[in-house]
Amino acid sequence: MSDDRQSMEVDIACVGFGPAAGGFLTTLSRAMEQTPDDPAFQSRAVPGMPLQVVCYERADDIGFGVSGVVTRARGIRRSFPDLDPGEIPLAHPVTHEEVLYLRDPVGASRRPVGLRMLDRAAALFEKIGAAGEDAIRLPAIPEFMRKDDGLLLSIGQFNQWVGSRLLAAGQVQIWPGMPVSEPLLEGDRVVGIRLVDQGTDRSGNPETGYLPGMDIRAGLTVVGDGPVGPVGRKLDEHFGLPPGHHRREWAVGMKMVVELPEAGTLAPGTVIHTLGYPEPEIFGFLYVYPERMASLGIFVPSWLDSPVRTGYRYLQHWMQHPALWRHLEGGALRSWGAKTLQESGRRGEPRLAGHGYARIGEGSGSTNVLTGSGVDEAWTTGVLLAEGVLDLLRSGEPFTRENLDEAYGGRRERSWLAEEARVAERARDGFQRGFLTGLVGMELSGLSKGKLNLSGPRKRPYERVPSLEEFYRDRIAPEEIETLRRECRSRGTSLHDALMDRSGWPPVPHDGRLLVSHQDALLMGGKVQAPAGYPDHIVFLYPELCEDCGNRLCIEICSGEALTPGEETGVPVFDREKCVHCGACVWNCTRPLEDDSERGNIELRAGAGGLHSAEN
Repeated sequence: MSDDRQSMEVDIACVGFGPAAGGFLTTLSRAMEQTPDDPAFQSRAVPGMPLQVVCYERADDIGFGVSGVVTRARGIRRSFPDLDPGEIPLAHPVTHEEVLYLRDPVGASRRPVGLRMLDRAAALFEKIGAAGEDAIRLPAIPEFMRKDDGLLLSIGQFNQWVGSRLLAAGQVQIWPGMPVSEPLLEGDRVVGIRLVDQGTDRSGNPETGYLPGMDIRAGLTVVGDGPVGPVGRKLDEHFGLPPGHHRREWAVGMKMVVELPEAGTLAPGTVIHTLGYPEPEIFGFLYVYPERMASLGIFVPSWLDSPVRTGYRYLQHWMQHPALWRHLEGGALRSWGAKTLQESGRRGEPRLAGHGYARIGEGSGSTNVLTGSGVDEAWTTGVLLAEGVLDLLRSGEPFTRENLDEAYGGRRERSWLAEEARVAERARDGFQRGFLTGLVGMELSGLSKGKLNLSGPRKRPYERVPSLEEFYRDRIAPEEIETLRRECRSRGTSLHDALMDRSGWPPVPHDGRLLVSHQDALLMGGKVQAPAGYPDHIVFLYPELCEDCGNRLCIEICSGEALTPGEETGVPVFDREKCVHCGACVWNCTRPLEDDSERGNIELRAGAGGLHSAEN
């Protein structure tokens, strides 16, 4: 079958079209457009033609499956000094920013003693008029968190805006709906990428119409496929992370785009950050766009020591908090989605370059875990790589590890990006010891520019998760948990709703507009699709490891309820028609591999489909 595999030669192949690839391609395209006759921009792969640069994107459109963001936009504005936010749908300058500490209005969240004392103090202030609606507005926002002069963006709309400019210039090609399965390796040299096979059954076996994925051979492969992208993960498996680096801090962002009620009073450009509810470890955000549109959501982190890390149920309780519901009641769901966030920052940085390849974007460890920002940082990694590539092209130097290490790695290490990443490197270590310790640690890191931190054990996510019986020992008897487990398995549903109902969380009053069931969110706001003819992209490597798993956290965390309990063997059942490709199951697997304790038993491979919304 390998003899039938076609191949194509290009000069530069990019994997994934996100902000990082946008920065890379914008910088490279401009240079090619300004001096088209420069010999440096003549193709080595196809003599007589201009430089052949092709970007392959898994999603069916270049703006699908991402989210809203607030960013300082320093790197983006450097690339577009005359940027008018009005040109980009849903973009707006930041006009107001605040942080709310949310008390628990229902009495169901787990709160340490310190937070319970803070809640009582907040109740006292509320009685005397210093606070209201079960919330405290922080009197000041730490400087490192502020997004002064920043922008609110829908990354889907921003990607489409950037992509349309690139395609109009005609210097590069962008191909959505083209998932990449793996890098092409010859020893330790990356010589290109392989596209996913088509015309297969769910196990990858050829069927009628089978078409082997094409091999794209390239002088340089640029990998920007995100924190759980299959190409980046295969490179990590092959080369390993640098000594002392690891990826043990994660989060899943559960997000919506909402049409606000007509009577709403929030002005465009408003940014609201929240902490404290529905569980203390869960952070939230509300960004207001023009024309009564808003992006909102929560982040569920790996250091939430719970075996029931369900994002969607928590999101609905968060929206109903009185301090937020007064702005949202009467609104309507427009778009919904979820995304994994790699939160190890600089400590999660892989080998940035090697023979024939370079890494950019969130998968390259660019997220700043102190400021909670990553889009502008990802964009900047792409710009820095493009500047280095242009230097090498103009000097006629090959894309070797040594050349890329200096042209890109050295340039990145000398940039504001690396300087701020060093400050942030240990900023969140305190959360390994508790929520309040984590907040203090972040403040220390911010005020001291990274010199002072509160350390904590660097546990792998699966090492943090207690059993259901341990977690609910003061609320639900073990025999009742077992009864609920059997009932949910017989229905093919996850446990989290039953456990949250039983432990005091009130039922969600579905209104058919904004508060809708998880499955309705998939239909109304997610518009999830999965074309036939591709292998399943979620694979349980050793099914026997799943059979005796008591938590099955992969099912509870699944953003689209694409994983359900197996009726007989206990191995979860995967329904790709519901999968949003967030990757949360990968880092929430509680069954590590015997030969690699940093990896779990779930592998996210290349796959097509997913979310079909450019708003979120």
